[in-house]
Amino acid sequence: MATTATAERKLLLDGEWIETGEWVEVASPYDGSLVARVAKARAAEARAAVDAAERAMQDPLPAHKRAEILVRVAGALGKRADEVARQITAEAGKPLKAARVEVARAMSTYTMAAVEARTLAGEMVPMDASQADEGKLAFTQRVPIGVVGAISPFNFPLNLVAHKIAPALAAGCAVVLKPASQTPLSALLLAELEHDAGLPPGWLNVLVGPASEIGDVLVEDERVTLITFTGSAGVGWKLRERAPRKRVNLELGNATPVIVEGDADVEDAAARCAANAFSFAGQSCISVQRIYVQRDAYDAFRASFVSRVEALVVGDPTDDATDVGPLISRSERDRVLAWIDEARESGATILTGGRLEGDLLLPTVVETPPADAKLACDEAFGPVCTLQPYDTLDEAIDAANATRYGLQAGIFTSTLRTALEVSRRLEFGGVTVNEAPTFRADQMPYGGVKDSGNTREGPAWAVREMTEERLVVVQL
Repeated sequence: MATTATAERKLLLDGEWIETGEWVEVASPYDGSLVARVAKARAAEARAAVDAAERAMQDPLPAHKRAEILVRVAGALGKRADEVARQITAEAGKPLKAARVEVARAMSTYTMAAVEARTLAGEMVPMDASQADEGKLAFTQRVPIGVVGAISPFNFPLNLVAHKIAPALAAGCAVVLKPASQTPLSALLLAELEHDAGLPPGWLNVLVGPASEIGDVLVEDERVTLITFTGSAGVGWKLRERAPRKRVNLELGNATPVIVEGDADVEDAAARCAANAFSFAGQSCISVQRIYVQRDAYDAFRASFVSRVEALVVGDPTDDATDVGPLISRSERDRVLAWIDEARESGATILTGGRLEGDLLLPTVVETPPADAKLACDEAFGPVCTLQPYDTLDEAIDAANATRYGLQAGIFTSTLRTALEVSRRLEFGGVTVNEAPTFRADQMPYGGVKDSGNTREGPAWAVREMTEERLVVVQL
């Protein structure tokens, strides 16, 4: 099965590559050219996939076999890294240098998941701690929760899929995966690697098609015991409402703030923020979006930051020099432009960007938007960030927290006391110190609070979400 040709791609269902007679066209976000056509699944294929996953779990895979398969996939990604990176660039418009980083991260995700497969265990319960329970031995086991329904977004079409599949397999759960219809090719390539690594039929099924049909099956079928979803807050929380009896793990959006104190290394802060506000055209849920700088350092930070933003290379994502490519669609580009115009009309200043160069939106810095502007409190998901001075740390913390989101935030300071205070008071799932909050190591716990989600990803944490603890008591 070809992995790079602009051709037709089949779906993986119960170990077989199938066609359905209908197609989803995958177009390049950069120039609109056809990348591939993918077989379109509907509700019937989704039900068949759940059937296959249920059958697969009737013959459990021992932990060592699950780990061996995961390690083989990591190795295959390494051997085909350039091909996989170019696949990401073709379908997502992600600059090639960023796509190569994504491939390396996916390798790490699989490697860490393999470790979890080998070490997943329960714990001893000290029964003789109670006089009435002497003579008993008790321990817990971690058992697979059941069939996992996984729904992944377009922006990390390889590594966010890896964060669904690898922990589920490590936990001993079969998966029905619905990748984003804009970027399904990397998920299908990853499924091919799983298949070639010896994963038995039914353990992974990949379906591309309408969420209204495939998602409905995942929500309504009682055999799907856990749904893992990465995407928008509105869709995610509605999904959880519709499935109150399932475990629904949500990793959602953010309006990522950074606080820069006056005692920070201003040049370092500006360099890290400039790189991480515009990588992949800002299409990351932890892309730096709102920067608050202590007034004494504001002018120096602004000058350094804007000059670094203007030095970013905007263009063809297949060019190794490109830093910023297209948004995923013209409609998304136009939405971000409308948000910039709203801020401008409300009195904000556009320090750089705010316009198109050809069909691409230039990296944009918006100074002092009003607090109720969309750019100041909602998730932009585009190549734009805001810049604003503050006088007191309390003011900066309040501004950073003034959003319904709470995924990650950052603080730049040379004072440990300040770093610890801010990390305590910021209402976010993660806080970085002297690092842009776009930072994510794939082995760390990653997730948010408030509208940003209800779970923690990273193989060690996701594996436990995908298992249940079973108590065993033995009378001696």
